[in-house]
Amino acid sequence: MISAGLTGFFTSLSLILAIGAQNSMILRQGLTGHHVFWACVFCSVSDAILIVTGIAGFNFTIKQYPLLPMILTIGGIVFLITYGSRRLWTAYNGHYAAELNGQPKSLLALIASLFIVTWLNPHVYLDTLILLGSISVQYNNMSEKIMFGASAVGASFIFFFCLGYGARVLAPYFQSENFWKILDIGIAFIMFSIAIGLIKSL
Repeated sequence: MISAGLTGFFTSLSLILAIGAQNSMILRQGLTGHHVFWACVFCSVSDAILIVTGIAGFNFTIKQYPLLPMILTIGGIVFLITYGSRRLWTAYNGHYAAELNGQPKSLLALIASLFIVTWLNPHVYLDTLILLGSISVQYNNMSEKIMFGASAVGASFIFFFCLGYGARVLAPYFQSENFWKILDIGIAFIMFSIAIGLIKSL
């Protein structure tokens, strides 16, 4: 059972460790110090729902919709390229007034943005429903399956809250437009790299 827990924890952590669309928004909120708690809660709870759904219904879902993995992969590629391009466009235009002047988004606007990058991002479903769901199949014992899922969910909560509140350490370095540009270019590069990996998997 300990093995199942460790597998769930580190698999989940490895999947969300790369700076994705969700992570970049949490990082932004942490750097600006606005609505950090609610941003972390939204992403953590969303991941928990997706992880539990993937573990509970993976076999049934794939049997009913065998083309689902390919559809999600193609959708993920489109989403990642679009999001990466937007980050490059922002870096090119230098639209960082909100970040530099500490102008916060309203909580409603923030949740709406997080909803888009979480629930409308097909790549998130690939990681949670497909990958974690497929790994969980090896555990026939219910207690092991529960341990796997709980550890995967725990990793998500720990990561998002560490990212959100740990970002404040970096805040003094992000007082210039150049640092925000570097961050966005780096995020775009990671988005494109993940997209290329998904293209190769087709």
